[in-house]
Amino acid sequence: MAVAIASAFALAGVVTLTLPTVLAAICAVVAISFAAAGTPVNLWGDGADRSPALKRMLGIALVGLSAAGVGLGLADWMYHGGLDWRIGVAGLVTINILFAALMSDRIVLVFVSKIGCWAPAAIVDGSFLAYAGLAIGVIAGAIVAVYQIRFERAKAEESEALARVRDRAQSILKDYEETGQGWFWETDRRGNLTYLSPSVALTLGRAEEELVGRPFSQLFDLGDENREGERTLTFHLSARSSFQELAVKAAVTGGERWWSINGRPVYDGFRNFCGFRGSGTDLTEKKRSQENATRLARYDSLTGLANRFQMSQTLEKIIGSPQERERECAVLLLDLDRFKHVNDTLGHPAGDALLKQVAQRLERTVGQAGRVGRLGGDEFEVILLGRVAREKLAHLAQEIIHALSQPYSVEGQRVVIGSSVGIAICPDDGLSSESLIRNADLSLYAAKDAGRGRYHFYSNDLHTAAEERSALERDLRDAIANGGLELFYQPVVHAATARITGFEALLRWNHPRRGWLSPARFVPIAEDTGLIGTIGEWAIRTVCSALAQWPEEVRCAVNVSPLQFANPQLPAIITHAVAQAGIAPSRLELEITESVFLDDDADNEAMFAALKRIGVRLALDDFGTGYSSLGYLKKAPFDKIKIDQSFVRGATQPGSRNGAIIASITSLAQALGMDVTAEGVETLDELDLVRAHGCTHIQGYIYSKPLSPEDADERLAGGLAMEAVGPRSARAPRRTMLRKIVLEHAGQHYAGTIRNVSARGALIEGLWNVPEGTRFRIAISDTLTADATARWCLDNRMGVEFDEALPDDLGSPASTPFTDRPLPDDTSERRAAAG
Repeated sequence: MAVAIASAFALAGVVTLTLPTVLAAICAVVAISFAAAGTPVNLWGDGADRSPALKRMLGIALVGLSAAGVGLGLADWMYHGGLDWRIGVAGLVTINILFAALMSDRIVLVFVSKIGCWAPAAIVDGSFLAYAGLAIGVIAGAIVAVYQIRFERAKAEESEALARVRDRAQSILKDYEETGQGWFWETDRRGNLTYLSPSVALTLGRAEEELVGRPFSQLFDLGDENREGERTLTFHLSARSSFQELAVKAAVTGGERWWSINGRPVYDGFRNFCGFRGSGTDLTEKKRSQENATRLARYDSLTGLANRFQMSQTLEKIIGSPQERERECAVLLLDLDRFKHVNDTLGHPAGDALLKQVAQRLERTVGQAGRVGRLGGDEFEVILLGRVAREKLAHLAQEIIHALSQPYSVEGQRVVIGSSVGIAICPDDGLSSESLIRNADLSLYAAKDAGRGRYHFYSNDLHTAAEERSALERDLRDAIANGGLELFYQPVVHAATARITGFEALLRWNHPRRGWLSPARFVPIAEDTGLIGTIGEWAIRTVCSALAQWPEEVRCAVNVSPLQFANPQLPAIITHAVAQAGIAPSRLELEITESVFLDDDADNEAMFAALKRIGVRLALDDFGTGYSSLGYLKKAPFDKIKIDQSFVRGATQPGSRNGAIIASITSLAQALGMDVTAEGVETLDELDLVRAHGCTHIQGYIYSKPLSPEDADERLAGGLAMEAVGPRSARAPRRTMLRKIVLEHAGQHYAGTIRNVSARGALIEGLWNVPEGTRFRIAISDTLTADATARWCLDNRMGVEFDEALPDDLGSPASTPFTDRPLPDDTSERRAAAG
């Protein structure tokens, strides 16, 4: 602009051949100077944090002073010099046009430049017309300026809106790149990168400029584990085909990162291939989640062993093999003995720690011989591929039992558990995974029933037993629903007065096809299936109804199963039964076994307190045969202790310690203020012994067998006095036997046959008319001989008495023991009462 102003003044002088006035020259210099100062002033304003208002004021000042210099100079030259007015006006117009052209987008500066040029000319002219023209020009210029400002503002806003629409996708993609959620790439026709998002370069730890121009495939790890993805990528790039969500491993160091990439070929307007363009997203977390989900689906999260699903798949794959020889395998199922006790006493975290150690021992024991898995809880499975000899399977099972039975250290405490193992072999024991697992499970239950801590192979009789158990369960449910169960009552007699003080209710089931069944047959089924609660409630209500018909001084005891004792509704059930029968609560006696104290917690104490508030009596049943600690006697409010019949039987035999145990129990009970009942008293000498040791009550066949409800009513109608009736002493239990033996007497040997035998004597056939007192040396087996004396002889049979008692195991299968009369298993009957 400075050049234009100088040129205007110079041309005006040349055309008119005149020199400018002094004022015109000064004004020209001022105008040129201010016009020339515009560029450095703008640079100064842009080079630092200057106020926009300051920059605007400086611009207006420079334009206004420069335009005013031009207008004043040319006007003074026209009016006071020799410049023709037509040349002067042309100069002003030209300068105005240049100002308008150079500042077309800044309407305020255009307006200032016009006013600056024409205002001095009007002032120098001084006429009314000049001022009027100037005013009209200012007004018109102001109107145009305002309109132009509004127009430019609307246009700018429209342009900005169009720019936002035009740049929206680009901005979104840029923001998408900056957040790291995804990235973009582009290659040329040779597969070399022409563009790559900065985030990818940052992830790879390389400069963006270093990657651009290199092959696209160098972004990825072409190792073996990613070979499939690499081959797929190479195929698409060479085939120029689109691809979506292709998983590839990034070529990063110090970690692992996976990407999912998409791409499509790009063509120009002439359908020439230009390269590929695509995007990528981070797949690392998703892949890790998928791997974790896969692991959780196939492996046990606690122990790291294969889970039930994977073990099932493994077995299915083996059995489904097309080659018959490849289908051979063996399955070992095992669970832990006494694991629940660890969970209950030490807590579930300790149980989890124990399971981890069990898994480690199991893997070490099995080794490479098979696959080990955890099915859940404390159940584990081992699958051995191929035909394995039964002797090797038995050896492995024994090693597993031995390894898992060694002491563990859990949270600083020494823990000892055990294990039982069931074994099934394919194809001998099943041709499908379901049948094989079922038969292995049956074998496991057989091992547990045989005493735990042992193994058991599957046999067909196990399946028969399972079917029989299932049928018995169905029949038991029908019996409960149809009133097929009965209660019999065995009298409990006061030791000093020989009068009935009460009864114990014993459960009976007369099966419609099998006849009378021992409670030991069906009570475990009732406990396993949850029916014991229903049976127990029925027994309590039945006993209370019977008590309502009996004399006031007679009580009745009913056994409470540990499962029933753990039921929080038990106090309410008892309260309702007692109230409905209208009897005193103290007439009902609950017999509880020591097994309830295995879970020694606040729930037990609360249950005992609730039962005592009702007013019922509590008896500790089968004392001394279960839980080994006596600490529970300090808290449990028992009214009576019942001595198990296993201590009573044989107590009168020479050398037996049972008498001392009975004396200790009665002394303990007396110190605690409790009554004592001796169970299973069968002979007069046992009766005398328990009385002598201080037992307050007697129960057993010496007074009466269990009575039906009708017989019990009839017995009470005849009075409460009881008379002891029975043998003076019990014979030792005998076993029936048919075994050839050799008897030696005075150097002569005789052949004979043992018909039955006990620890103290035997019945022998084969010798006739043997005098009483004859001495024999008898070879019972290759390793067992005994000296004996003949006590009687009838025809070819004689009874002999051994000098020393024989061992319990005589080397032959034993039949059911017997005494003077067939005695039922009262212990199982009473336990089976379940209330």
